[in-house]
Amino acid sequence: MWLSDFRVVLPDRVLPTGSVRIENGAIVELADRAVPGAAIRGDGLLLLPGFIDMHGDMIEREIEPRPSVRMPMELGLRDLDRKLAGSGFTTAYAALSFSPSSTYGHLRSYDHTSGVIRALNAMRDDLLVDHRVHARFEITFPKALEVIGALIAEGHVSLISLTDHTPGQGQYRDLERVIQRTMREKGLSEAEATDAVTLRIAERTRPAEELAATLAAISATCRAHGVGLASHDDDTIEKVAMMADLGVSISEFPVTEDAAREARAHGLATAMGAPNALRGQSYSGNLSAREAHSHGLLDILASDYHPSAMLPAVLELAGTDPDGLAGAARLSSANAARALGLPDRGSIEIGKRADLVVASDEGIGHVRATLRGGRFIFSDGSLHHQPQVVTAEFETAS
Repeated sequence: MWLSDFRVVLPDRVLPTGSVRIENGAIVELADRAVPGAAIRGDGLLLLPGFIDMHGDMIEREIEPRPSVRMPMELGLRDLDRKLAGSGFTTAYAALSFSPSSTYGHLRSYDHTSGVIRALNAMRDDLLVDHRVHARFEITFPKALEVIGALIAEGHVSLISLTDHTPGQGQYRDLERVIQRTMREKGLSEAEATDAVTLRIAERTRPAEELAATLAAISATCRAHGVGLASHDDDTIEKVAMMADLGVSISEFPVTEDAAREARAHGLATAMGAPNALRGQSYSGNLSAREAHSHGLLDILASDYHPSAMLPAVLELAGTDPDGLAGAARLSSANAARALGLPDRGSIEIGKRADLVVASDEGIGHVRATLRGGRFIFSDGSLHHQPQVVTAEFETAS
């Protein structure tokens, strides 16, 4: 099947008028011109690699759209699946947490999170997107080691991130901001919010030797099973160095530019949120993804909490990327594939999986269709389909 007359976003450049041929779910030929009689005509729309999301925080709210309003797990997972496909994602790592005292309450309890992980893996073959599990391991809750270790041993987890949401460091290093947010979200006075934050710090604080033992244990488990390891909310160069020593390969959402630079110095890929890049600022008041990108410190965009932000974020960063749209697109696909050990996808190249996004770049951008392995998993009905009759030979793009 030929897809013809697209602006094809290759790893290093954009073909102004290009075509892609797909067979058996893979890209088998590229042409730098339109192909008469092709099955799908793009009329100048963009053709990008399918988006790869290494960190998406959406599952809890699909399963429980309002507090204490539980929906069937299958319904929530299918809703998320359709939302991701419609936003251009072909591979997605669901970021699930084990944190019994979090604001998500039972949704992040050991039993509930384990159930979601097992349900997602059981449904993988029936879903549109290639779903994988990114387990967020809160290092101040060592009791989760046994639960997560079992899930890893069963093959349910593809990526672990090491998180610490204790106020006063990482994402929540600005205590005043944490107190103000607690006041807004819980309707507390300043004194009450201050007491609540102080209690959270006391509950989460662990002796240094206990934290070191927990980190060593989870790192060894990941190594033994070939599971990727990421750090989360790195805020100091010392923390980055420690994480690199543990075998971390990805620094998620570095909080400061110094931390991002240190991650790069240690050979870690840096990942930040597409909503941050689109808005131009972090909602937590931390490092801006646009600023990190402008300094050459951004490798990967993740959906974080809003998958439809990915395409607009890529288009926004394309305006300042040294390699234009080709460079910005690597943030949503090729770089993530490399960091996550997925060599079969992430770019429009001969031999790669035909995971593709058809998009318009008018306005803030709009996904028109998504293909996974050459099969349409989403379409808004705007593409031109016609019986394929190709009789001529075409020059292949080098």
